[in-house]
Amino acid sequence: MDSNKCSTQVERLAVVETGRRRRWTDDEKLRIVLESLETPRAISSTARRHGISRSLLLIWRRSLAADAEQAKPAFIPAMVVSETAPAAMGTPASGRMVIEIGQHRRIIVDAGVDAEALARVLGVLGRR
Repeated sequence: MDSNKCSTQVERLAVVETGRRRRWTDDEKLRIVLESLETPRAISSTARRHGISRSLLLIWRRSLAADAEQAKPAFIPAMVVSETAPAAMGTPASGRMVIEIGQHRRIIVDAGVDAEALARVLGVLGRR
């Protein structure tokens, strides 16, 4: 017998609603993640309290950590100032500067040190 028959019979298809997906704002996610970080081992209890799964809370925590890693600057910004800047400001330079070369070498100089002399000393020590 042929099981592939054309039939005029119409079947009814019912759509069953399983519930609406909840949407969490970024502020709500951040608040829940920070709450879970307050005490050690609070992931499961925090997730239950807010009606979410433990795995979803862990995903949010990893996402927050990844965002924090991306926000860290890779380098510290430096500012180059001309040599006449302290005189232009009208305040005399004061203080000391510590320059560490290697593990056991350190040079301590006053702010008024001659730059050329310091460059010569650093050049000699750098070659050693």
